[in-house]
Amino acid sequence: MTQVQNDSDGQGARRARGLARMNEVYGFDVQDGPGDFFALTADHLFGEIWEREGLTVRDRRLLLLGALSSQGMLDVAEIQVGAALGNGELDEHQLREISIFLCHYVGWPTGTRFDAMVGKVLHQRAKAARSDHGRDG
Repeated sequence: MTQVQNDSDGQGARRARGLARMNEVYGFDVQDGPGDFFALTADHLFGEIWEREGLTVRDRRLLLLGALSSQGMLDVAEIQVGAALGNGELDEHQLREISIFLCHYVGWPTGTRFDAMVGKVLHQRAKAARSDHGRDG
């Protein structure tokens, strides 16, 4: 057993807190998972690091978008963009500004791909909203 698994004091509360934050950060329902890697991710990264005072979830998401973009990990950034839109942390104008800003720090090709990804996410969300509206009416 690992240290994470042996920590019975508040372990369940930390896991619940971590899963709740994961759901918010990713923008979809994350189920509890097995193994040490998942335990460290849920309990430590999301249950502790994302919960620390000093930065808002929006602040952390902006930092994460920059870090992911600098590494060319736009597939993961796409998840974060969708969640930021869904949580109301960022809007279209702000995301387009982020694209322009990133072009100058992570390189024009990556910034351009980031902007195209933002457009894709916005299009998918608009299409889903139209589809939902059609079902409601």
